[in-house]
Amino acid sequence: MSPYWILVVILLPMITGALLPILDFKEEEDRGKRQLFVAIPVILNTILVYALILHKPVGDLTLVHLTKDLSISFRMDGLSAVFAGLVAGLWPLSTCYAFEYIRHEGKENKFFAFYTMTYGVTLGIALSANVVTMYLFYELLTLVTVPLVMHAMDKRSIRAGLKYLAYSIGGAAIAFTGVMILMNSGDPSMTFYYGGSVTESAYLANPTLVQVGYLLCFFGFGVKAAIFPFHEWLPAVSVAPTPVTALLHAVAVVKAGAFAILRITFYSFGPGILLGTPAQGIAMAFAMITIVFGSVMALKEQHFKRRLAYSTVSNLSYIIFGATLMTPYGFLGALCHMLFHGIMKITLFFCAGSVLVQTGREYVHELEGLGKKMKLTFFAFTVGSLALVGLPLLCGFISKWKLGTAAASAGTTFAFVGILALLISAVLTCGYTMPIVIRAYLPREGFDESQNETAKDPGLYMTVPVLILCAAMLYFGMHSGPICDALFAVAAGLI
Repeated sequence: MSPYWILVVILLPMITGALLPILDFKEEEDRGKRQLFVAIPVILNTILVYALILHKPVGDLTLVHLTKDLSISFRMDGLSAVFAGLVAGLWPLSTCYAFEYIRHEGKENKFFAFYTMTYGVTLGIALSANVVTMYLFYELLTLVTVPLVMHAMDKRSIRAGLKYLAYSIGGAAIAFTGVMILMNSGDPSMTFYYGGSVTESAYLANPTLVQVGYLLCFFGFGVKAAIFPFHEWLPAVSVAPTPVTALLHAVAVVKAGAFAILRITFYSFGPGILLGTPAQGIAMAFAMITIVFGSVMALKEQHFKRRLAYSTVSNLSYIIFGATLMTPYGFLGALCHMLFHGIMKITLFFCAGSVLVQTGREYVHELEGLGKKMKLTFFAFTVGSLALVGLPLLCGFISKWKLGTAAASAGTTFAFVGILALLISAVLTCGYTMPIVIRAYLPREGFDESQNETAKDPGLYMTVPVLILCAAMLYFGMHSGPICDALFAVAAGLI
């Protein structure tokens, strides 16, 4: 396919979202028209993304040269295909879910305008050919998602939006400094190449500066990946509508942070330069700390969505831990968990949103007995929880197994500590998910069932996406061979 199709899949959702305020659909009377106006471009865009993945364009698409060396350019390579495929696969399901959910929130034109534009911006990150382009869309992602976080425009949402904005801007500033060091340590165009663009001579001339540059990029981009201690914004944005929190926690924002770390590790600085250095040890240490810290905080948290948010903090660092192993097998484990965690976590957030819409309940202790009334919702939550724990036959087991075996094959003391962190996190994951399932299906003796008399599953717009995701968790858990083979080809630089 022509590289110009890359520009189409980025611009189509952005233009669609930008047109919504101009067309000014009436909130209720024109709801069906608005849904068609949003759904058709979103579905078409997903089809085009998968066509690009299957028929990869040859060469780069350069839009503009900013300087002699720097340009805004796009490319479809293996890592692009993984992230773009995840985004394109989950976005139509998330949009379908939002059609029903957002009726309860209001301001639908505003919501779908920014929600749809975010699809295109996220694909811009995925399909960037160099650091400058990725950084530009990375910043644009913050701008289009802040209004989504602040959708309700009450004190809680405004406070959460400002916190998210402050963390994101601060992280971008840190990363920018690292990018400047990168630009002066290798290819000045900062084009992504598997193995990295930092030259050995530049590294030998000043190894400390190069390692500092990597760590600045790691922590700067790691803000969106909620690396400790820059994680506080993620639980805070749980006040946003559930389609937004699902978007932030499973698909776009946090995965953009993890994706950027994979890019700068394997395609910019390069594992050949970083392997065995103090920079690798520091990055891996913070990933391991975050894995355990996020799980402990999730175990303590009693707010339903915030508990899932802290779970995301932990699981994102599974991906980062795989990246910091700086081996093809570590890269494979990171890619597997980036893909499978997206499916698992968006399912869990959808279930939490269904409970909120149908019952108004936000805390774990309020979920008692709901499994008997909201059967599909809590069936999906149970499947998602078991997958997140790492039960065999579900996709979470595959990614955790790949990460564990990658750490074992690395053979370093730090890597073995990482295996311990993964095991501790798995036990804690069981501790913060399974009590919810037990409470929902087995209420305490003497529980007044009449409290749940009016509770029921939501409509098809919200339940069908959840059931599709459950099927995906089971399918990838039982038939992971083909997808893992494809991901290893990416991790080994063959695609």
